[in-house]
Amino acid sequence: MMLARSILVLALVLPTAASAQTPPAYRPGLGDLMTMTVQPRHLKLALAGRDKNWAYAAYEWHELEESLERIAKQVPKWRELDIGQLMAATVKQPLDDLEAAIKASDGQRFNTAFRQLTDACNACHKSANLAMIVIKVPDESAFPNQDFRATKP
Repeated sequence: MMLARSILVLALVLPTAASAQTPPAYRPGLGDLMTMTVQPRHLKLALAGRDKNWAYAAYEWHELEESLERIAKQVPKWRELDIGQLMAATVKQPLDDLEAAIKASDGQRFNTAFRQLTDACNACHKSANLAMIVIKVPDESAFPNQDFRATKP
C-alpha cells in the first residue's frame, strides 16, 4: 500500500516538475531572421536571374517577399523603427520592378532591378544605424549542391 501511494505521489509531482523546466519558445531576433530567411532568398534570386531561370526566379522573388512580410509581423518594432514602414519605403519599388522583369523574362531589367533592391537593402541598414551590414550582388553561389540553370522539359 505504501509503495502504491509513493508511485501515485511521484506520478502527480513529476509532470509538474518537468513542465517547470520547459524552456521558453525560441524567438529569433531581427538579425537572425534576416540571416536565415532574407539573405539566402536574395542570393538565390540573384543566381536564378543570372542564369535566366525565370520560373525559379519568380519562386524566389515570392519567397523573398513573404520573408520580408513575416519579419515585419514577427518584429513590428526594432528599437524606435517601424519595420514594416521601413521595408515598404525602401524595398517595395525595387521588388515590384524585379517582379516585372521576371514576368518579362528580361535579364537586363532584372539586373538593374536587382542592383536597386540590393542598394535599397543597404539604405535600410543605414537608416537603422547598421551601415556596417553591406549586402552585395552575389558573384558566386553559396549553394554548390543546387543548379540554378533552367531545366529543359
